[in-house]
Amino acid sequence: MPLPTSKELLDCGVHFGHLRKKWNPKMAPYVFMEKKGIHIIDLNKTIVQMEKAGQALRAIARSGKKILFVATKKQGKDLVRKAAESVDMPFVTERWLGGMMTNFSTVRKSLKKMQNIERMLDDNTLTSVTKKERLMLNREKEKMDKVIGGISNLNRPPSAMFIVDILHEHIALSEAHNLGIRTFAMVDTNSDPNEVDFAIPANDDAAKSISIITNYLVECIKQGLAERSSSGEKEDDSEASVEKVDIKENEKRRPVMRRRKKEEQ
Repeated sequence: MPLPTSKELLDCGVHFGHLRKKWNPKMAPYVFMEKKGIHIIDLNKTIVQMEKAGQALRAIARSGKKILFVATKKQGKDLVRKAAESVDMPFVTERWLGGMMTNFSTVRKSLKKMQNIERMLDDNTLTSVTKKERLMLNREKEKMDKVIGGISNLNRPPSAMFIVDILHEHIALSEAHNLGIRTFAMVDTNSDPNEVDFAIPANDDAAKSISIITNYLVECIKQGLAERSSSGEKEDDSEASVEKVDIKENEKRRPVMRRRKKEEQ
């Protein structure tokens, strides 16, 4: 998929930032101008960052690793869920449970419980239970599926995480930092771009803006998956080295304080 043009991004409202009083000064390199008290994002830099993120995600997908999609905002959760499902990647679009990644072993227990309930209901083995008990099991399964169903096929923490709005998903971002998971995110003018490895300056409040950027990244992942299936395992080693180079370049953008914190731990 070719990169979206500046006009296409403009039509989707990707350039709209937040009010000046809400901005984060670290977003200054990505702000083009101020208009009527609202910061306008430089779309040329958005395109550059999209291309970098797309190449890195393509390499990760080619190596056979998982990418977790996170978006619990109502504007983007349905779009992101469909995008993740189209490439068979895990997703969280309802609610991020504290410790979902850092305490993954406990989450796996909940997933096994949900799968056991689902298996019993499908196999009709619950002949001895009452109608009320069956109804309660159905409700419990639906509740669990809504929250953790998107990561049911995830056997270990993912290699990368794509986030829509890092302020809204600050818990997910913090857990990604603790586990060393590579982070890709749409970053608005009220956020700190240095908090993620691959920051894409963009409006993270509009559905059209979320859609155009997510769809481009998903197409890059599809290309990586297609290349993996056609070229086999031999390509993985070369792509892994390219991936490491990309990460080294982006690690320079991480805050010094966060690195010091990790060293102390």
